[in-house]
Amino acid sequence: MGQAVFLSIAAQHIFDGADMRGPGLVRISQGRIESVTFGEKARASIHLPADAILAPGFIDIQVNGGGGVLLNDQPTEAGIRRIVAAHGKAGTTGCLPTLITDRSEVIEQLALVAQACLEIPGVLGFHLEGPALNRSRKGIHPEAEIRVPDQRELAAITSFGGRGCSIVTLAPECVPASMIDALIGAGLRISAGHSDAAAAEIRPAVDRGISGVTHLFNAMSQLSAREPGLVGVALEDDRLFAGIICDGIHVDRAGLRVAFRCKGRDRLMLVTDAMPLVGTDDRKFLLQGRPITLHENRLTGPDGTLAGAHLTMIEAVRNAVVLVGTSLIDALIMASRTPATFLGLESELGRIARGYRADLVAFNPNFEVIDTWIGGVGSIAERA
Repeated sequence: MGQAVFLSIAAQHIFDGADMRGPGLVRISQGRIESVTFGEKARASIHLPADAILAPGFIDIQVNGGGGVLLNDQPTEAGIRRIVAAHGKAGTTGCLPTLITDRSEVIEQLALVAQACLEIPGVLGFHLEGPALNRSRKGIHPEAEIRVPDQRELAAITSFGGRGCSIVTLAPECVPASMIDALIGAGLRISAGHSDAAAAEIRPAVDRGISGVTHLFNAMSQLSAREPGLVGVALEDDRLFAGIICDGIHVDRAGLRVAFRCKGRDRLMLVTDAMPLVGTDDRKFLLQGRPITLHENRLTGPDGTLAGAHLTMIEAVRNAVVLVGTSLIDALIMASRTPATFLGLESELGRIARGYRADLVAFNPNFEVIDTWIGGVGSIAERA
């Protein structure tokens, strides 16, 4: 990845990961933040517009596709570059390209290129959503491919433990506890999702080390009067981080607000669950042979099942403010600092402070991205 030797960005409004401050100057050297000073009038390489906000770049832990590419169809370096580029234009400076349930050969193909793909600016790791899911909560995942991995496939999956900060989504009730131990032992983060587990099944899995919940409320056992389900445990257990699709489609506004009140900005993470139409003008694509159609910002399969989301991170931030009623600060924390903490990168990403990686986004009050910088290098063209 090319890194700017030296760069300085002057901004009237700087969100440093905790507070909104400014005016100030951010100096970058060799891809990291060298200093942040406020109230100083100095020459800068870049002067942002007066109303622009400079913030830590967004981190999206669930990105199925973008730029016309679905990771399952193109688990290659070229495919991942197009996905990352599409989301970079919307403020995402770090993401986990996400492979949904598929044949074992597809998982193995991604495993072969995973290490090289970590050199792509913006790739922090990978997210394997499946194949060990509960068929009763499959969502759009192909039922025929849902399975408990055999030893060969488990070896391919555990190999992602050494490839950045990678995640596996599984249904805890569908796998032996020893498999959860093996995945965590390999360095993977485990997220519960597409699960019909009762609270009595979820809680021991959290004790074993499951730390996340995938797209809260969607494709999981719900909270009821006498059975909390995965939703209830997720809302109640402070050890769990939860991703949420804040598009006003996957979760009702009331549900979004309940999630925010229960989890707070330090445990709730904005995710896109984006599909390949992001960054294109297309209205249709094929998902494992099934036509998926975009209508009024809703992606659905032939039977009406939701099929991921047509969402970017800057839109998710805007929606958190408009739909949930959070402060802009809280929304930005859920888009950057909290996912960084979940991934164990809280000393590297999610703040604008000395020593942190210079992964930044600038946007205006209309939530339009002006530019992003990854390792101090701005614009997609410069990072190519």
